[in-house]
Order: sequence, then structure tokens, then C-alpha cells
Amino acid sequence: MNKLRLLLLLLIGYVAANAQVENLSSLSIEQIMQGNEFVGHLPEDIRWAADGKTIYFRWNPDMDTLSSYYKVALDAPQATKLSPEELRDLPDDELEYNDTESHLLYLKDGDIYLEDVENKRRQMVTNTVEDESDAFFTTDDRIIFRQKKNLYSWQMETGELRQLTNFKKGGKSSSEGKGPKPDQWLRNDQMTYFEIHQKRKAKRDARQYRSSLTESKHPSPIYTGSKSVGNIRCSPDGRYVTYRLTQENFRKRSKVMHHVTESGYAEAKDARAKVGGKQNTYQMGIYDTKRDTSYMVDVSDIEGIRQKPAFLEAYNDGVKKYKAEYNKPRNVLIHGPVFSEEGLAAVVVRSMDNKDRWIMLLDLRSGDLKLLDRQRDEAWVGGPGISGWNFSTGNIGWLDEKTVWYQSEESGYSHLYTVNVDNGKKKQLTKGKFEIHKAQLSKDKQRFYVTANKENAHEQHFYWLEVKNGKWTKITGEAGKYEVEISPDERQLAVRYSYSNQPWELYVMPNQAGANMQQLTQSTTEAFEQYEWRDPEIVRFKARDGVEVPARLYKPENPNGAGIIFVHGAGYLQNVHRWWSSYYREYMFHNILADNGYTVLDIDYRASEGYGRDWRTAIYQHMGGQDLDDQVDGAKYLVEEHGIDAERMGIYGGSYGGFITLMAQFTSPGTFKSGAALRSVTDWAHYNHPYTSNILNTPVQDSLAYHRSSPIYHAEGLQDNLLILHGMVDSNVQFQDVVRLAQRLIELGKDNWEFAVFPIEGHGFQEPSSWADEYKRIFKLFQETLQ
Repeated sequence: MNKLRLLLLLLIGYVAANAQVENLSSLSIEQIMQGNEFVGHLPEDIRWAADGKTIYFRWNPDMDTLSSYYKVALDAPQATKLSPEELRDLPDDELEYNDTESHLLYLKDGDIYLEDVENKRRQMVTNTVEDESDAFFTTDDRIIFRQKKNLYSWQMETGELRQLTNFKKGGKSSSEGKGPKPDQWLRNDQMTYFEIHQKRKAKRDARQYRSSLTESKHPSPIYTGSKSVGNIRCSPDGRYVTYRLTQENFRKRSKVMHHVTESGYAEAKDARAKVGGKQNTYQMGIYDTKRDTSYMVDVSDIEGIRQKPAFLEAYNDGVKKYKAEYNKPRNVLIHGPVFSEEGLAAVVVRSMDNKDRWIMLLDLRSGDLKLLDRQRDEAWVGGPGISGWNFSTGNIGWLDEKTVWYQSEESGYSHLYTVNVDNGKKKQLTKGKFEIHKAQLSKDKQRFYVTANKENAHEQHFYWLEVKNGKWTKITGEAGKYEVEISPDERQLAVRYSYSNQPWELYVMPNQAGANMQQLTQSTTEAFEQYEWRDPEIVRFKARDGVEVPARLYKPENPNGAGIIFVHGAGYLQNVHRWWSSYYREYMFHNILADNGYTVLDIDYRASEGYGRDWRTAIYQHMGGQDLDDQVDGAKYLVEEHGIDAERMGIYGGSYGGFITLMAQFTSPGTFKSGAALRSVTDWAHYNHPYTSNILNTPVQDSLAYHRSSPIYHAEGLQDNLLILHGMVDSNVQFQDVVRLAQRLIELGKDNWEFAVFPIEGHGFQEPSSWADEYKRIFKLFQETLQ
């Protein structure tokens, strides 16, 4: 009898254990983690033909090994794959027109092509082993382009090719007058007492002089020493060349071990440096081709160039310790220039401590700078359309020869401004609690074409904005997001559009209000279409500081009383919106969770994109502060407003979301019974410099910020269940991060955590089998601990 009861109990236990991981959804995790093979391959890389009658794009409706280029003609809207001959003629880059638009040029496979617009006659300008790049027309119809580290000019009428710059590593060398003093004394002695040496030197000098009278004129060498040259740009008339010199300072680089290799040997591959190391320094130079002379841009007199950051005040010795450093001009990086039609130059100067951005007028003849606008942020300068650590100028251009337009967060949201370069008078063109995400000036300069979240924070529409009177005209209609490519004549729009539960498709429409969009692609698979995908409700809940926090809510038809918080990655990214998410696998997983009775909340916590400067910088000096509070307050909202059991709450996320999950489990024990942390940062002192120094400064200067923000320092707080998942070849958030944390948890004697590794995966997984294994483990964690 006892044996029978024991067998019965074992059987019941076995059935119960397996019932916990039962999936009640018609979707399977293996199915959705196929990614585009399940959803469908969506159109991307949209571009127009030069005549504005055909749209090109990459697509893969046939599920080939690789995507291919397709085309749609406006008069016959049926997508067809490009033939090899058509593909050979497709430009690699944007089309560049001359002033009269009689000719256009483009790059293809590293060579330059010139086309007569009227008769479509095409000419191959270069056919070289070396790649050409950055080609453009000058005002006198020359073509200027870069090959390796120098600029060249090609004359359309004559075919004459001329080298414009002559950059050379090292310095000017000469055996005479150089070397140690003893050697120089010997040389001078030889020249003084041996007539033959004097005669031979005289002949050499004579030959060199005669040769100089007859040889072709070439640009003088610009010696760069140990610095590398880059960002070479040329004024519209071809006279002035600007360039950036980079002094590369040694920074110890991390290594990533690859264990599953074709060779059979473990291989160590170089990866990035860590935050806080000695950074490269930069200078901007100008070369005047007419005067054959070069000179450097002096930044030492820029307003505020020596201003100390406020965070140093928190340290008793902070200001004193770095006083000498800030008595010198701060290191800066100059972006640009951006040229007007007549050759005026505007540059964007960014301080390397991330606190300042200056927009300045650059006098090309003298190299002098004139301040047009300064944006100072004691957190860090950033936001949509604003230059950041990604080496771009941001959104900036010339309205006319007296006016520069640009974006700034001066009002608290990223908006359009203009500034008069003569008198410095500024004007704000757009206002309100919304952000400009993209702006392009029309060819006649009468209006801006703008993409903005003006309707609400969760949609992005396409608008006209009249320059003269500031009138807005909304062009797109239905809720969602519109990624717009304007035809060369500005009459038509190629639109990539999506909605919350509708993946991206390609459309075309006239560039006018009220016009209908015509769908050109159908990409989703039959299997994807069979499921009725949820349109998540966008809600707002009140955080502990009274702020309304946006979130997407996935409601189950048959609630099981458990709730799950999803934390998106990247920090500065938006996921509460009405378009197809870049986290589309997670979106589909949330549908599976809801089918299994879970209520899922996906939060745009503090630091997310789309909500202005204060939201963006709320995590300054404390990651895992207000951003984590928003997750905890979101859990409270689910309990109070949706009847979720506070004892059955889970949390998960990847990258920054994995970091927040760790901080939740370590610093807010009891809030989440289970957490799954994917590809997580565990110690910010081990992450990269550009991203981390924006938010936490550097470990040496602001050690308190790193200590309060890094999970590894708070691991002793772990009480609830934790699943850690990480790719072993992650070169972004490296495997070392979680290995160090694992050792810390072992030393602390924690035993309610598990560790899953993925040997061939980096930061973004590639293989469907890895995705499926990862999310089956997450699903199992929630099923076993929250049911």
C-alpha cells in the first residue's frame, strides 16, 4: 500500500511539473523565434530612382538565403526583382546633382559614375582598384572626390585630373641640419675643409632649382606627424579643404574568447576599450588650395571652453584635483563643416566631457570661429537631431546665406531653431511638448519636411512646416509610424509604414495632405496571419514622484493572477508606441504570455526616447534609480489596478533591460518573485566609454555614480529567483560581465540563481535555436515560479 501511494505521489508530481511548463497558446516559442522566417522579410533600404518614377528597396518575399533588390514603377505598381544587369547599374550611394541639375553623379563599387540627366548617357569617371568616396560637384562643375586620404578634382569638360591635397605621415625630413649635435659638428667640419663636398652640394642645389622652374605644380605636403587624417571636406568652390587630425592614444582593449570555431582552436579576438581610459584628441585643419597653405582652427577662446562640470563639487577634492585640467581648454571634437551654397561654413563643436555643444561660424580664410549657439547640459548634451558621440553634425543646415537652422533641446524638447550669422539673433521655429525626429529643407527652401511625434508621444507622422509663417500641415493619416523617402522632384513619398500589430510594408503616396497611400508590398507569411495579434493598450500610471509613466499593457482573456514587467534595452529607446517594434520577438512572446494568463506591462521608463530632455537625463549619475523605480511602481500599478497578486510578479529584459532586472532583484527584494536578465551589464566600469561617460562621467572622476549604478555592488540583496542568460561572444556587453557576477554570487553563498550561456551568440542573437532556447528558459522560469 505504501509503495502504491508513493508511486501515485511521484506520478502526480511528474504531471504537475510538466503542467507548469505547458503552453496554452496556439503559438509556440520555437515558431516565433524563427524571426523573419515566421513573420516575413520586411522591405528596407528604400530609395528613389533619379527620375522619381521608380522605387528601389531590399526585400525577400521568397525566403531566399539572402535578400535582393526589388523595384516598383509608379505607373505599374508590381514589385519585381532586379536583374543582374539592373543591379550593376544601381547606385551604392545617394545621387548628387550639379547646380543646374543637368548632370548627376553617384558611386558604384567604389567607382564614380556621371550621368547626363536629359539623355541618360552614363560615363564611368574612375575605374580603379582603390575606392573613391565623398564625391560632389563644385560650383564650376568639377567633380571632387576622395581616394584614400587625399582629395582629387576631375574637370568634366577636359577630363583633367588634379590632386588637391597631399597629406603625409611624419614630419618634413632633411639630412642637413638634423641629427645629434656631435654628428652635426662632424658634418659642418667636413663641409668646411673639403672642397669636393662644397662643389657637389652646389650642383645638387642647382639641379633642384632648375627642376623647380619646369616641374608641374603640385600641392605642398601637409605633414600630420603621428596623427591620422580624416573627415576631409571641401568647400563648394573647391578652394578650401577642411580635415580632422586624430591623435590616437593607447587604450588597453578587451578581448572576447571564441570557443566554437572553424579552426577547432579557441580564438581571442580584440574588442573595445573600457570606459575612462585616455581618449583620442582631435584638431581641425584648413588647407587653402589657392594659397597652398594649411593652418589649424584655434578653439582656446570658445565661450565656456574651460568650464568645470558641476558633478565635481560633490567631491571634496574634485574641483581642486582637476583645477589644472580645466584651466586648459577642454578637448573638443569639431563636426562638419556644413556649407552654404556660396561657401559659408558652420561647424558643430562638441566637448569631449559631453557637457557642451557649440554651433559656430568658421571663417575658412583665417580659421577663426564665431559663436552662434551654445547648448550646455550638466548631465549630457543629446536628443533627437543633436550631435552626440556618434561623430555626426546632427540636424543642421543653411536656410539662406545669413541663416543657419539646427535642432536644440533648449526648451526641454528637441525643436527647430534658426540663427542669424551676422547679428546672432535666434528664432524658435517649433514649440511644444513633442520632439522633431527628422527635418529636411525643401529644394525651394520654403518649407521643412518634418517627422515628429506632434500628435502624441506614441506616433510619428510626416508634416510640412512653412518657413515663413510656421504653419503645420499633416500629410500622413492613420495612427502608426511613417518612415518617408521623398522623391527627387518632391511630388511623391515612398513610405515604410507600420502599426502596433502590423509589420512594416512599403507604400507610395502623393506629397500632399489627405492623399491616399497605395500599398506596394505584402510581406507577412500565412502562418503569421493566422494568429490574431494583440493591439496593446497604451496606459499611464503614476510613479512615486507623481510623474505619469507610459506603458503598453497586454491583457489576457483568462487572467491567472500573475504579472510580468518587460524592460526594453538601450536605455534611450522607445517601445511604448503604435508601430511594429524592433523588439518584435518580445512582442510576440508577450502574446504567448497573455495567452497563458499573464498580464504584461512594457514600460517607457525614465531615460526612454520620445519624452524630452528631463526624461532622457533622469538617470544621470544613477542608473538603476528613477528608471528602476518606474518598474517597481509599474508592478504596484498592476496590483492595484488589475488585481495582480503581488507575490506572483516577474520581470525580464535584455541589455539595459537585463541590467534593470538585476538591480530590481538586488535592490528591491520581494517585488519580483522571479527575474530573467539577458545580456546584462553588471558593472558599468567595464562598459564602453562613449555611452557610459555620458551618463556616469568616468570611474576615476565620479566613482560614487558607478558604485550606486552597478549591480555587482548590490548582489548581496538577492533573495528571489534569478535567471542569467548571456552570449559568450558578446563584444558589446561582454561575457566577462556575467562571469564576474557569477563569482560574486558564489562567494555570497546565493543559491536561487541559474546561469545559461550561448557559445556562438553575441549581443544580438542570430540563430533561431538560440533565441528559442533562451525564451523557453524564461517561460519555464515564470511558469514554475509564478503559477
